[in-house]
Amino acid sequence: MTSIKEQAAISRLLSFLQEWDNAGKSLRTQILTTFIETNQGKTGPELELEFSQGASLFLIRVTTWLRIIYMTGLDLEMILRSIGIFLSAVSSNRYLIEFLEIGGVLTLLEILGLEKIKEEDKKESIKLLQIIANTGRKYKELICESYGVRAIAEFLAKSKSEETQEEVQVLLDTLVHGNPKYQNQVYKGLIALLPCGSPKAQQLALQTLKTAQSIVGATHPSIVDCVLMVLSTVHLEVQYEAIELIKDLIHYDVRLPLLKGLIAMLIPPVKETSKLQARIFSDSSILQITTQLPVFLQQAAAAKTIGILARSDLNLAEEMLHLRVIHSLMSAMGNTDHSNSQRLASLTLEYFVQMFPLVEEHVRNSMGEELYQLFLSDAEILYTKIDSIQADILAANKVNVTRALDSCDHINNSCISFSTSSDASNQVGGISDFEKLHSESRE
Repeated sequence: MTSIKEQAAISRLLSFLQEWDNAGKSLRTQILTTFIETNQGKTGPELELEFSQGASLFLIRVTTWLRIIYMTGLDLEMILRSIGIFLSAVSSNRYLIEFLEIGGVLTLLEILGLEKIKEEDKKESIKLLQIIANTGRKYKELICESYGVRAIAEFLAKSKSEETQEEVQVLLDTLVHGNPKYQNQVYKGLIALLPCGSPKAQQLALQTLKTAQSIVGATHPSIVDCVLMVLSTVHLEVQYEAIELIKDLIHYDVRLPLLKGLIAMLIPPVKETSKLQARIFSDSSILQITTQLPVFLQQAAAAKTIGILARSDLNLAEEMLHLRVIHSLMSAMGNTDHSNSQRLASLTLEYFVQMFPLVEEHVRNSMGEELYQLFLSDAEILYTKIDSIQADILAANKVNVTRALDSCDHINNSCISFSTSSDASNQVGGISDFEKLHSESRE
């Protein structure tokens, strides 16, 4: 027989549940507010004690109410926070199973895609998904099997709150760890995010891709075009993350297409620059935005990235010589429509000239002595000193170091040797300055 104390506790529970069942929206919100205030941080056993071993009965009611009203977008925050108390409680696996058995994951994912629902409520949904994913591998798999990666990634791209977007990143990072069955799905979802219109989403996706790439190991063919396309951004913090990812990708099987893509961006397609010229003739105000033309932003970012890669690994620098990087850098230096492209290409060319005597010889011959001396005096501000004729000389250069390299039987000291001049011996300062410029892009 139950004791008088136990009977009183059961009576209180039944009275509480009856009050909930008969309550309207306003009273239920008050009940949930009180529940959150008094039970935050409690363990599973403590919740059972609070509800006379009937906590699951209240959880079922709250979850059922969620499924009834979630499409209306009303009063969701308190409901989701209340469910979170159950799911996050220590020793509460039974609550999680009960929540999942009635379709809890699908409901949370559907909430992310509904326009009527407030951003703050969607953030609470993300937090519940984090709790579920952190519980173990099978729960991560359940989220992924429910088309969760797509729903979560789309929400990240559309979210207007950076704080919420950072919560989504935490969830995606959790899903890529310890989830071998679906880690490729998360990896591809992150790549698909790169063309989105949200700079914050791009930045977070790039950061998470660095982690995902090391876990997945193999690369997806689409990653090269997607990452290179991001370099057209006007947001330096996004560009920084893209370059950091490229520094990792260069060690995978996409090394060659990545290098070719970067070098190709140094000479924008004629049709793109022709479009700009046509717009200038038809609308003089367009002159004010030429510095923001995507292909020119890509050009400048490519010159910067090539410089960072070359300085990090001489083998990479040599590979790029075979891909006619010198010709392309000089062409970018002649782009009078975008001074940042000229500046960054000039700084990168300076490194190649200082490190490889063969490059120095070809660049000097192509530029002519007067222009070459201007280049040597201060490569960073060369673009401010050259006239239109000298810019044309750079843009139309015919430098072909590759031909000279190919004429040798193999690479040896007669073809490529590293400069030991005083200029080259001072490369440490130049390298750190270039890397400092890249690091400042995050700020």
